[in-house]
Amino acid sequence: MEPVQLRYKFRLRDKHRAELKRQSRAVNFVWNFCNQTQRTAARSSRKWLSGYDLEKLAAGTSKDLDLHAHTIAKTCSQYARSREQQKRRWLRWRGTKSLGWVPFNTGHVTFDGKAFVFRGVRYEPMHLRGLLPGAKFGAGSFSADSRGRWYINVPVEVECAAAAPTGEVGIDLGLKTLATLSNGEVVATPSFYRKSEAPLATAQRARKSKRTRTIHTKVRNRRKDFLHQASAKIARENGLIIVGDVSPSKIAKTRMGKSSLDAGWADFKTMLSYKSMRNGGTFFEVAEAYSTQACSTCGTLPASRPRGIAGLRIREWACSECGAVHDRDVNAARNILRAGRRALDGGAHAA
Repeated sequence: MEPVQLRYKFRLRDKHRAELKRQSRAVNFVWNFCNQTQRTAARSSRKWLSGYDLEKLAAGTSKDLDLHAHTIAKTCSQYARSREQQKRRWLRWRGTKSLGWVPFNTGHVTFDGKAFVFRGVRYEPMHLRGLLPGAKFGAGSFSADSRGRWYINVPVEVECAAAAPTGEVGIDLGLKTLATLSNGEVVATPSFYRKSEAPLATAQRARKSKRTRTIHTKVRNRRKDFLHQASAKIARENGLIIVGDVSPSKIAKTRMGKSSLDAGWADFKTMLSYKSMRNGGTFFEVAEAYSTQACSTCGTLPASRPRGIAGLRIREWACSECGAVHDRDVNAARNILRAGRRALDGGAHAA
């Protein structure tokens, strides 16, 4: 298979903070220049400025700002792209409370085996994960988190496995359990945020902002580590992964929003997608309508199926047509797998 491009994120050593903060302040200056220019143009009833227009206006300032010329160009193009996406005449200003960000273009960062080199400065990562010297990087960025720690985000081409695993699995995402597989296995929901609510509330009441940020970061890192391990195990064992098309963003707007965000459905599906591709497999999403109501054995919609809000409490039911007894979530996962097979046989394109 052809190589795929994955985005790696490495934390940098704290000794690089001062230089990166200086560059991020210069980037903020460019962003605010774009914002002011666009604001003046919009109030004068002139056309909206494109990224190319802004790049021409900012050209020649790299020496004064001590920034790479391509960093200035990337900042201008990202401003125009963000404004179009948000459909606003101008955007918010970037100031001292904005998280640090320094973009770079393709070919301007290299790796010498121990550190990343940008503009002649070596930026040493705290941990490396098998990057080889001479690896080619796409356009990426340096970024800071809420605790002032800096990271480098680089797209890297990664070779895919020659042969995919032989297993096939359908996955039903949930809240009580993160995922139920069609083979009967269950991935539990750790609920890291729920377990941290008490200390988080204490820190917030005491107005300890630093402690609050630390708790949020710890929850996010623990959740991400758990999802990486769970998704990697599924991708290693299965060449075909079918997931229901449940929308995390829509569920997040309901009373179940906190639980769905704590479960991390969106991150989990993203990890399954690229890890399956890297292992030579196929990842596919299908509509999960009626997946809990249809019998996965005979394929019918029996009269005994759980229906409506009251049916949500029914976790096990028997099919009145064929007599098969189903666990609600396992049955849904099997129907999702069946629907995915039908879609792929019909010529649908996998992710």
